[in-house]
Amino acid sequence: MDSDTLPSRIARLVHEHFDALPARSKPTIHPDGSREWIPMTGMVIVKGENTPSERLICVAVTTGAKCLSASQIPQCRGLVLHDCHAEILAIRAFNYWLLNECRGLLAQQPSPYVRHRQHSDNENGDWPPLELHPDIKIYMYCTCAPCGDASMELCMAAQEDPTPWELPPPAPAPATTPATTNADKDDTTNEASLIGRAHFQLLGVVRRKPARMDAESTRSKSCSDKLALRQVSSLLSCETNLLVAPTANVYLAGVICPEEEISRVACERAFGGDGRMKALNGRAWPETNTVDQDDGDQRHGYRFHPFKILSIPSGQIDTLYPFRKPPPCPSDDKPSKPKTKPGNVSAIWTIAPSHASPLPDHNPKSLPKLRGSNTGLYETLINGVKQGNRASAPLARGASALSRARLWGLVRDVIEQSRGLEGNKWETVLEASTYDELKSVSEEMEGLAKARGQAIQDAREVLKGWVPNSGDEEWGLDVLIDPKKQKRSH
Repeated sequence: MDSDTLPSRIARLVHEHFDALPARSKPTIHPDGSREWIPMTGMVIVKGENTPSERLICVAVTTGAKCLSASQIPQCRGLVLHDCHAEILAIRAFNYWLLNECRGLLAQQPSPYVRHRQHSDNENGDWPPLELHPDIKIYMYCTCAPCGDASMELCMAAQEDPTPWELPPPAPAPATTPATTNADKDDTTNEASLIGRAHFQLLGVVRRKPARMDAESTRSKSCSDKLALRQVSSLLSCETNLLVAPTANVYLAGVICPEEEISRVACERAFGGDGRMKALNGRAWPETNTVDQDDGDQRHGYRFHPFKILSIPSGQIDTLYPFRKPPPCPSDDKPSKPKTKPGNVSAIWTIAPSHASPLPDHNPKSLPKLRGSNTGLYETLINGVKQGNRASAPLARGASALSRARLWGLVRDVIEQSRGLEGNKWETVLEASTYDELKSVSEEMEGLAKARGQAIQDAREVLKGWVPNSGDEEWGLDVLIDPKKQKRSH
């Protein structure tokens, strides 16, 4: 039966966790009869797949469909999430959970998910110090297709008028000043060519969010593009990369969607080994990486790892999730078409780490259990900050645990607690004074940490048209100091 397949079981598990969230984390029906819809994503670990001891563990559930415009980025100071699409939040939530799992292991608490490196090689030594257990595979479940290239055929089919939208006119060239660099000019030129849902005939290209022509432009790349990049850089974030070595099983094994949300042609083009990333087949970072080929999934290093596109029957999603975006109605049905709009609230939930020690971001009011899973993090966000805070004037108390500043603070705490165990290799990380410097330090470290930067650079060149969403790097961890609490302490 279809309901007994691994994708269907993963989908049911994610929906069970979402269903247990409070109503404030879910879309609502408004007094005027309009209702909200929201994409939802879950991250599920499968331990011992296809063995008698197989277990499915839902580690994160997220919802969201919003992102910030380019003009808002410089105001963020690491405290505001740039991209709150459900898929991107899910990857950040996975890294938050994994960092806390590493914290426990480095504090001598055994973990069923992370272990100390079992093998090293002359090229990379034993750095980073940890790796995933080899019996783990990671799946992402989505209630709708990732925006961007993987859903272009779906977008075309949904249009009453499939005529490609016109591209906006190119932005005027900035006035040249002594401080203007060639990179600045290139970014301005590239940004003008970064398209949303315009020009359907342009396939296999990097696209921006949101896919609306009446919205202020963003530089956030589509979920299709970001997931494609993750097929090279792995699920590890800049911060987690400092602790966990890249193995084949830290890449997504599969992305699961309802069957009607999958265009096989589009997915092969966006993600497949014969699609737009074909030039990366067989590449490895570091290029000279030599490892024991018998280690299977525990071979260390970055490679191009295309994930499987898996499906659940469309009828199953209809029974599981009432908050999907409704399908387009024919034009003659317009009068009876229900009013819908995307919800503006993002929900974030992660499972507690296996060592279950108190977490610095843990809210005592969080749910104790979701379908038997202890809660590690529970937040509701609006515009990239915790509900009740303003993104236009971000403060530490409003920063999500998944924000750049909080994740940097978390990895710094983990490193500080384990310095005696791992020697002085982390000194340069601890000395970083800005987020930009932290990223530079990570890219300049020897071995696997450095290889990640080169892998990302090469993948972006293959994807073509990737414009950095820069402007939120020149800040330090002092942004996490609450000015009101600081005044009271004096």
